[in-house]
Amino acid sequence: MPRLRQVGLEDASPSVKKQYEKLFGSRDPVKEPGTATGTPGNWWTVFALVPPVFDHAVAQFGMFGMFSDTCVSKLDTRLRELALLRVGYTVGSQFVFSQHCKAARRQGLAEDKITAIPNWNVAEVYSPLERAVLAYTDALVLERGRVSDATFAALQKLMSDEDILELSYHALCYNTHAVMCKALRLEFDDVPERIREVPVPEGGGLAADWAGTAWLKES
Repeated sequence: MPRLRQVGLEDASPSVKKQYEKLFGSRDPVKEPGTATGTPGNWWTVFALVPPVFDHAVAQFGMFGMFSDTCVSKLDTRLRELALLRVGYTVGSQFVFSQHCKAARRQGLAEDKITAIPNWNVAEVYSPLERAVLAYTDALVLERGRVSDATFAALQKLMSDEDILELSYHALCYNTHAVMCKALRLEFDDVPERIREVPVPEGGGLAADWAGTAWLKES
């Protein structure tokens, strides 16, 4: 379950209700969860707690035609999805990565390019522009914006300044979504912490000695 409460249909703001109708029809998404892509849908019901935050996020989606009648983005949709896939993977958000596998296919990104996202730097399926986009995305997310001159030069040689600005904005917006989904346990990121101590089995013998002080005595 999400770590924050969810907003049902009756308590939703007018702008939230409008999006609920698009995604859930006449259902109350808290009482009857589930979306067409198989997610619980609780990203929407939790973000609805603060309508201005909800509206801001939906407006960003609308830039590239999601839940909007018009698309104002001029950025190549396949490049955008390539970056968002890499964001989801590097941040470790199952939700962002899984949803944008589907979005990338809809935008025509080849299947081999989707499946090679985890090991893009040794894959041979990407063009020089796509490799520059992926390297830039890694610098934004993994290096916290510390982009080398060589990486930026490779990107700027192949993309307009306008497209680089928009790519940066979308990648970092989705970095926020990925981090928040993990922190708030939303959608497919509602999973327990897996990095923990695994106890030594009872009567573990040598393993128990290793876990204790036997090695200290030997030294």
